[in-house]
Amino acid sequence: MKKLAVLLGAVALALVGCSSSVSADDLADEVKSALTEQVGIEPDSVECPDPLPAEEGSEVRCTLTHEGTSFGVTVTSKGETDGNIEFDIQVDETPEG
Repeated sequence: MKKLAVLLGAVALALVGCSSSVSADDLADEVKSALTEQVGIEPDSVECPDPLPAEEGSEVRCTLTHEGTSFGVTVTSKGETDGNIEFDIQVDETPEG
């Protein structure tokens, strides 16, 4: 449980968007990669059901699973600049379920 608590926090990333959104698969990969880089622990999986629109304030709820425990993750678009979509990642403090 202590390891999962370390995954809490927000991070801003930039990803080139082809059609003013980040696909669900690419978003999940970026969330997993960013959290791994930020805390040094790779989640077992991250799943995002929908693409993230570039429009500032748009949100997608994803699910992070680590060692059998799932947490909700909110990914919020900060907008698009020069073809890059920036977003924040916030992992819920308490597990799902």
